This record gives sequence, structure tokens and C-alpha cells, in this order.
Amino acid sequence: MGPLQGIRIVELAGIGPGPFCAMMLADMGAEVLRIDRAQNVTAERPKTPSLDLLNRGRRSVGVDLKHPEGVELVLRLLERADALIEGFRPGVMERLGLGPDVCLARNPRLVYGRMTGWGQDGPLAHAAGHDINYIGLAGALDPIGRAGGPPVPPLNLVGDFGGGGMLLAYGIACALVERQRSGKGQVVDAAMVDGAAALMTIFHGMRQAGYWSDERGTNLLDSGAPFYDVYETRDGKWVSIGSIEPQFYRELLRRTGLEGEDLPRQGDRAGWDATKRRLAEVFRGKTRDEWCEIMEGTDVCFAPVLSMGEAPQHPHNRARGTFVEVAGVPQPGPAPRFGRTPPKIERPPAWPGEHTDEALADWGVPAGDLAKLREAKAIA
Repeated sequence: MGPLQGIRIVELAGIGPGPFCAMMLADMGAEVLRIDRAQNVTAERPKTPSLDLLNRGRRSVGVDLKHPEGVELVLRLLERADALIEGFRPGVMERLGLGPDVCLARNPRLVYGRMTGWGQDGPLAHAAGHDINYIGLAGALDPIGRAGGPPVPPLNLVGDFGGGGMLLAYGIACALVERQRSGKGQVVDAAMVDGAAALMTIFHGMRQAGYWSDERGTNLLDSGAPFYDVYETRDGKWVSIGSIEPQFYRELLRRTGLEGEDLPRQGDRAGWDATKRRLAEVFRGKTRDEWCEIMEGTDVCFAPVLSMGEAPQHPHNRARGTFVEVAGVPQPGPAPRFGRTPPKIERPPAWPGEHTDEALADWGVPAGDLAKLREAKAIA
């Protein structure tokens, strides 16, 4: 199952973007072995699966990376692996004895994936940071927000996941394709500041062309335009409107009953505020469900703004199977779709070290070696 079936990946446990990258690859059929810290392994694990959904689809082994035999074990695993995922600060892997030079010497075909915020080099490379900092420096945070207000953090979607974990998954996939030609592995340096900047490419082009202002909340896609915004409904819920193209805007006016009113032209930016006030007034006249009856499935470019609890129940998401249930836990399913090699979530999230013996045995570690490693406290 999945287009990456047969690919083996070692993941050194981290937070946020690293696990998301590993989840993406595991969803696509790769066998990802998660290396958790032996210190995080408990003697008695809960009987229910972990709810850390980013860890789904892969097994976990507990290894002490500060123990020489634990490091050697990881190197043995990498000899059988196609790729590595690590998310430590620059220099940490080298100090552990697992830097790129050492790992690629053991396996020249290894794709060595590195996930950081600032990148492996540069003045800030060794500084601490989080998504909000990386997208701030990338110029991706400043444009998000309403006119007259502060920038609004878009959860941690832009840095951690879009510009981070997904960028690393893409980089690893690219390196695996290139390896088919060269026969050689390489290092993939995925930095969230780079990825967040890349996501902003279209806006840099619009800005250079004079179509985008640095004043947030005044542009086409940042809530400045009345035809690309969210509106509150009579029951305190919200709907989203994206009627950018003229024919879609005409449909919006028709279905809101504003078709015959003397409103400013769609492209008249000076009249945007007046049009927005009128649309807001109209949308407050009906409930969200009533607007869905009028607009959903039309060319208005409309959708209700659903909560996380509501989204899995929407008929479109149900029909496509956008959300799935694994071990009784509803969650977003694998994406994208494939016609011939459909992806699948192989297992629920593992507790740290849950599969130490069985997974290491499957990766070629003899039972006698497992006993010696456990006696030496190199594994949990």
C-alpha cells in the first residue's frame, strides 16, 4: 500500500515538524522506525493507543543516544535505511556521533534529512526559536491580519508544518528520486524560515508588480477585499466567500439579493469598505445553515466556516473520506490520493519504545544482540 512501499526510514524523535514529516512519509507507505529516548519509555504503558496523532503509522524503539552502544545500534539501522529524519539544533547530531559524514560513510546511499528553524548555517543557526519566529523573519507573518490590527499567528501551520515538515518530506522524496540516477545519498537541509519564505513567492511577485501593499488587511487575499472574506451569520457562526472572478462576484450579488443595488464596482478599492459593510449586514440576516442552502455548491465560491468538530461530519468530507477513524480516534486521513497505490495509516500512534524488540528484530538485530544491548542499558 502507498507509493513509498519498500522505503525504510529512521526517525529520531522530535516535536512538531519532524514527526509531521515522518507521518507524511509513513502515510505514503514508507516503513518509518521512530527512535525514542530510552528515558521516555515507561515500564507499564497504557492499554489504549497514544493520542499524539503525528506519531501515527510507525513503530517506536527506545534507545539511549548518549550510550556508545546505542549510537552504534542506530548506525547499524542506518545501514539498512533509505533515509534519516532528525530535528536537533545544528551540531547536536555531530556531537552524538551521528553526523552526516559518519552516517554517509556507513551508508553512502542514505538521504540525511535535517529539520531546523533557522537552517544549518547563518547567524541565527544556533538560536532557539519557534514557528512564530521563523515566519516572522521570513516575511510571512506580517501580512496576516486585519487592517489596523496586529499580525495574527496562523496557528503553526506556515512554519512548522507547511514550510517545515512538508518541505522536508518533499526534499527527502526529491533526494530519493535523484539517488536512482546517481546511486548516492545526500544531506537535505530543510529550514522553516526558507520554507515559509517559499510559500510567500506569489505575494512577492504581486508586490513587485504593484498589486500588493505592505499595509495588511487592504489587499485582495488578506481580508481587504469584500469578496474574499468571512462574514458572521445571524446565529453567531461564519461563512467564507471567495468570489474573486467577475462571474463569481456577479453570482454572489445575485444570491445575496444585492444584484440591483448601486454598489461600487468590484475593482474599485476605494469602495471596498462600503461594499463590505453592506455584505456584512446582509449575511447577518440569515443563519449559517440558511446561507448554505442558498450558496453551497454554487459558483459563488462559498463554504461554511466549520469547527474541527464539525468538519468530519460535512457531507463532502464524508463522501471523500477526508477524515478517517483509527483505533477509535477520528483524524485527517492521508493526502494526497493515488489512483494505483492508495496510502493507508498502518497503525495508531505508538508509545515510546512500544516495539523495541519486534522492530529491531525485523531490522536485522539478532536476539542475542538485543539481550546484550538491554543489559548494557543501551536500549529500553
